[in-house]
Amino acid sequence: MGTEILNAEPLSSMGHKRTQRGLFSAFLDAANTHGGDKVVAIDGDGRSFRYKDFLRASLALSVPIKKITRGDENVGILLPTGAGAVIAFLSIHAAGRVPAMLNFTAGMKNLIAAADTAPFDTIVTAHKFIEIAGLESLVEQLSEFATILYLEDLQKEIGIAAKAKAVLGPLLPSLFVPRPAPDETGVILFTSGTEGNPKGVVLTHSNILANVEQIEQHVELEEDDIIFNPLPTFHCYGLTAGTLWPIFSGRKVVLHPSPLQTKTIAKRIFKTRATVIFATDTFLQQYMRASNEGGLNSLRIAVCGAERVREETRKTAEQRFDMEVLEGYGVTECAPVLAANQPGDIQAGTIGKMLPGIEARLEAVEGLDEGGQLWVRGPNIMKGYISPDNPGQIVPLADGWHDTGDVVSINDDGHYVIRGRIKRFAKIGGEMVSLMVVENCASAVWPEKMHAAAIVPDPKRGEQIVLLTEQNGAKRRELLTWAQTHGVPEISVPKKIITVESLPVLGTGKLDYVSITNMAKEALSA
Repeated sequence: MGTEILNAEPLSSMGHKRTQRGLFSAFLDAANTHGGDKVVAIDGDGRSFRYKDFLRASLALSVPIKKITRGDENVGILLPTGAGAVIAFLSIHAAGRVPAMLNFTAGMKNLIAAADTAPFDTIVTAHKFIEIAGLESLVEQLSEFATILYLEDLQKEIGIAAKAKAVLGPLLPSLFVPRPAPDETGVILFTSGTEGNPKGVVLTHSNILANVEQIEQHVELEEDDIIFNPLPTFHCYGLTAGTLWPIFSGRKVVLHPSPLQTKTIAKRIFKTRATVIFATDTFLQQYMRASNEGGLNSLRIAVCGAERVREETRKTAEQRFDMEVLEGYGVTECAPVLAANQPGDIQAGTIGKMLPGIEARLEAVEGLDEGGQLWVRGPNIMKGYISPDNPGQIVPLADGWHDTGDVVSINDDGHYVIRGRIKRFAKIGGEMVSLMVVENCASAVWPEKMHAAAIVPDPKRGEQIVLLTEQNGAKRRELLTWAQTHGVPEISVPKKIITVESLPVLGTGKLDYVSITNMAKEALSA
C-alpha cells in the first residue's frame, strides 16, 4: 500500500477543453449557448434572473469595482447564497480581480485572520443582508481594516462607461472582459480554522471548471431538472456544485440564503417544484421533518456531502418522498467534489466512485489493518495553500498530490468507504478506534437523534471516547448489546455517554467538533 496509484476514468476530451478558460468566459459561453433570455436562477425573494440579467449587472458593477480596487487585488465577498453573491462573484472577475469568499458565521477573529492570510483591503456586501442578519457590529469592526462596498451603493455609481460596458461587453468580450490564464487564481476560500488560524485555499479557474465538468460527467441529470441550493457560497460545495455547476450547465437553480430556515425551505421546494437538492445529512433530515406530507415530492434526488449520510435519512427520503439520496465526498482543496454515488448505482454506506480524471493512492496507517490514508491528484486539485505564516504566498503541492486526511477503504465494486478522519481516531490500549464507528453504532440504536463522539484525555489509557447524544435516557448497555450482536468490538463502545439538548452545527452544516469536544471536557470535569 502506498505505491499503487488508482486511476478513475479519464475526463472527456471536450470536458478537458472547456476547463481551459476563465470563469467569466465560461459564464459568457453558457449565456451564449443557452440564450440570454433563459431564466437560470430564482432568488430568495422569488425574483427570476436570466443570463442577460446577470451579465449586464456584473459587467456594469465591474467598472466601479475596478476603479476602487487595485490591479490583481483580492476582493472579499461577504454575502449569503443568492443572486447578489453571483453578481458580486462575476463582477469581481469582470474587473480582473480575485474573489475571496468570507464566512460571515466564523466570527471576527477568523475574518481578521483571513484578511491577513490572503490580503484583501476591500469587501463587497449588501445593506439589506447586513440589516436582516444583524451584522452591523461585525461590519463596523471590518471597516477598521477594509473598505466596505455595498451592492446597492455601487449600483447608484453606474455611469455612462459602466452602461456602455454592459451593452458592448457581451458583443466584444475580448475588448471589455479580462482573459486570465486557466491556471491563474480563480477564487480563494478558507479552511475552518479548527486547527489554528484559517489557511487560504487557492483554486484556479481551471480547478473550478474541471470540477464542474467532472460532476457533469459523473452525475447525469435531466436537462429540465431544477436544483435547490441552500448551502453557503463561502463553502466550496455550495459555490461549485450548488451554484456554478447549474449556471454553467444551463440548469435552473433556486438559491436560498440560509440552510437553517427549515420550514421556509420546505415550502420553497414545494412552490418551485425543485427536483434536485444539495444538502448535508443534518439539513436534509431537518427539511424532511419540517415538510408536510408530500411537500418534498417534487425532489427526485438529494445530493448530500460534508458529513456521513445516516441510514435513517435514506429510509425517510425513500419512504416519505420517493427520493434517492446520493452520498458524495469532497474537500475544499479539491474544488471540492472527489467522489459520489450515481443515480442507479447507489451503495449505502459508501461515497461512490471517484470522479473522472482523479488519481488516488492509499497510504498505510499504523494500527489499522483495513484501508489507508487517501491522497489524490487531478485537474481539480488546488494550486496550493496560503499560510498565515507567509501571507499572500502560495505554497504549491508536491507533485500535485493532496493529502485529504481521511482514512478510506475500497470495496470490490470500486466504491470508496470513509473510515474516518485520521485525526478522529482514538488510540486506546494500542488500538485505533474510529469515532465514526462509534457514531454509526449510536445512529443504529437511536436513529431519530443526533450523536457525536469526542476524544478526551484519559490518565490511564492516554485517550478515551465520550459520546454526546440528543437521545434522552441513552444507556451504554443498549449500545453495547447492539455492538455485540453486530460484530463491533467492545472497545468501540464509549464508557461515558452525555445527553445534551442539541449538538452544535457549523454554518456549513457540519457538526462543530471543536465545540463538541469542549462540551465533553466540561461535562466530565463537572
